Amino acid sequence: MDVGKFFLFYYFILMCFMYFTLYGMMLVALTPNHQFAAIVMSFFLSFWNLFSGFLIPRTEIPIWWRWYYWASPVAWTINGLVTSQVGDKDDPVVIPGELPMAVKAYLETHLGFRYDFLPVVVAAHIGWVLLFLFVFAYGIKFLNFQRR
Repeated sequence: MDVGKFFLFYYFILMCFMYFTLYGMMLVALTPNHQFAAIVMSFFLSFWNLFSGFLIPRTEIPIWWRWYYWASPVAWTINGLVTSQVGDKDDPVVIPGELPMAVKAYLETHLGFRYDFLPVVVAAHIGWVLLFLFVFAYGIKFLNFQRR
């Protein structure tokens, strides 16, 4: 294990916590009450988890649903965590029924994770945090659900 992998792991976990926190704040700012925000949050979290690439790999998601994989912040986090930690390994992995291949090749062919795509994944996390932050700020500034 090297220092770069440790800091990338820490970065992805920290950014995941940040975008989930800001997502919750954004929903509370955009909805009239916290009950409605919880309903909206559970709807989107279900789809984020379903299309994150954990249950169904991106390569096996139907092409007409693949856009939702890219619209899921959880997918970006899983991609970043897996790729940053083992995406550069050339160690062989044995999959039953297939020829042995390098971990790097397995990640590319079966999961669609490429190590050279890692800077984009890092930038995408900043994008998700900024998106949720600015929409939250807009909601706090311009939306008012109080009744007098």
